[in-house]
Amino acid sequence: QVQLVESGGGLVQPGGSLRLSCAASGSIRSINAMGWYRQAPGKQREFVARMSSDRNTNYADSVKGRFTISRDNAKNTVYLQMNSLKPEDTAAYYCNLFDYYRDYWGQGTQVTVSS
Repeated sequence: QVQLVESGGGLVQPGGSLRLSCAASGSIRSINAMGWYRQAPGKQREFVARMSSDRNTNYADSVKGRFTISRDNAKNTVYLQMNSLKPEDTAAYYCNLFDYYRDYWGQGTQVTVSS
């Protein structure tokens, strides 16, 4: 099994920045993709960003140029640097690990962008 623990959420003003972290532990396959999804109240969970173990990256169009994903393979940790935050970025952010067999999810961390 794989466990994912997120941290770094909080309340920030529009235009501000936050950095999310997600640490994975357990039986982790070396070939995997780690990333982030988010879910706002009343909406479906949506893809935000993902980085594979060989560092290929994908971003949702809504966050390109504002969010940057990175990972430390030695620590099995993925990060999401979020800049120029907007009120529409408000959501619960979930860490995801896909090892090409199944998905694993964290418990979520809340990001609220409000003045």
